[in-house]
Amino acid sequence: MKAITYRRYGGPEVLEYGEVGEPKVGPDSVLVKVVAAAVNPVDWKARQGYLDPVLDAVFPVIPGWDVAGVVERPGAAVTEFAAGDEVIGYVREDFLSRGTFAEYVAAPVRTLARKPRNLTFTQAAGIPLAGLTAYQTLVKALKVTEGDTVLVHAAAGGVGSMAVQLARHLGARVIGTASERNHAYLRSLGAEPVTYGDGLGERVRALAPDGVHAVFDTVGGDALTESVPLLAAGGRLASITDQAVLTHGGRYVFVRPDPDDLQDLTDIAERGALGVEVSATFPLEKAADAQRLNEEGHTRGKIVVTVGQGS
Repeated sequence: MKAITYRRYGGPEVLEYGEVGEPKVGPDSVLVKVVAAAVNPVDWKARQGYLDPVLDAVFPVIPGWDVAGVVERPGAAVTEFAAGDEVIGYVREDFLSRGTFAEYVAAPVRTLARKPRNLTFTQAAGIPLAGLTAYQTLVKALKVTEGDTVLVHAAAGGVGSMAVQLARHLGARVIGTASERNHAYLRSLGAEPVTYGDGLGERVRALAPDGVHAVFDTVGGDALTESVPLLAAGGRLASITDQAVLTHGGRYVFVRPDPDDLQDLTDIAERGALGVEVSATFPLEKAADAQRLNEEGHTRGKIVVTVGQGS
């Protein structure tokens, strides 16, 4: 099969497009024919070796954790899916090797859920990692409920835009930080936008004089520390990027595969409450360019690599 691989850590130049062996399918996995695979910052961070302290790399590594595709063949013990089922997945294992930037991926069933019927494969590929990150942070770490006011940092990005929509679905009011060029987009998602930079605290206070009930940090550093005084009494704080959140009494969240959470996201999407903004698509052989664009850090929504037909 055709795939993107890297044989050593490094920049986008280490990515190669070529022929590799089709993955073996264990008893608890299914072979998925990949139609689309979203790009996430963790893809290029892994490629650069940042995850080496916690995940072994079995070279050559196929990058990519997000997928939307069609089940080709279920493993011997699998009863959850059958050939022909359309699925999405956050296909993260405990090592780096068998990723989704390929024509096929062997995906453990614990990483999969049914694809939303109302989304294209290209759109659906953007849900798993970003959607699960937003869902697990809002629902499990911050315990957002109806009537809360939630501050979401980098609200126009992949995770941020999911968080805005899911918080609104939970009945919360959302204030989102973004550059001015993305303010109209945030309003379309139901958020009240505020601009980054000096005076951010004052701008948030003008909208929420009594403070916010929860802060969802996707940036870290100054954004995290400046958020602490914006919390109302009993307010909750969570970060997906900066473990310094623990020193402020908050929660650090590292997303994990969860088929029930992922199925909840599919159900929410099918009710029309969760969509995906696809800012750019690249064919599989141009995956290095897709990672370069993501690495620039100014993406609205998701960048997606298309692999098969029907995307």
